[in-house]
Amino acid sequence: METLRIEILNPKAKKLLYDLADLNLIKINKENLKSEFAELLSKMRNTSDDAPSLEEITFEVEAVRKARN
Repeated sequence: METLRIEILNPKAKKLLYDLADLNLIKINKENLKSEFAELLSKMRNTSDDAPSLEEITFEVEAVRKARN
């Protein structure tokens, strides 16, 4: 089995991926990405005394999303 990380640029590609998953040709695992992100944040916080909290990061992400839309 081979694992690939894919960045979806077009929503139509996402539908194609889900269609492949429905045909049992691929498996989509979203949970792994969240845990990898949490591990990365944990490592960054351990090496810095003034690292932002998860709430601060969430606030910044939401602000950027709001400004983009």
